[in-house]
Amino acid sequence: MQSAIFKCLKQLRLLWKQEHGQDLVEYALVVALIAFGATAGMKGFAAGINKAFGQVSTTLGSYVT
Repeated sequence: MQSAIFKCLKQLRLLWKQEHGQDLVEYALVVALIAFGATAGMKGFAAGINKAFGQVSTTLGSYVT
């Protein structure tokens, strides 16, 4: 039983020292930050587009009637 625990601890130490997986985590965090910023900015962008289409609709409606 103790040898299995020691083997597990040895594997955990090896995993802890390895650094090649850190790049993936850093890229994932950057992508998540960009996605969060894009989502937060969409509300203002959507409001601006809605206002522009409303103005176009009003202008076209005044020419039709």
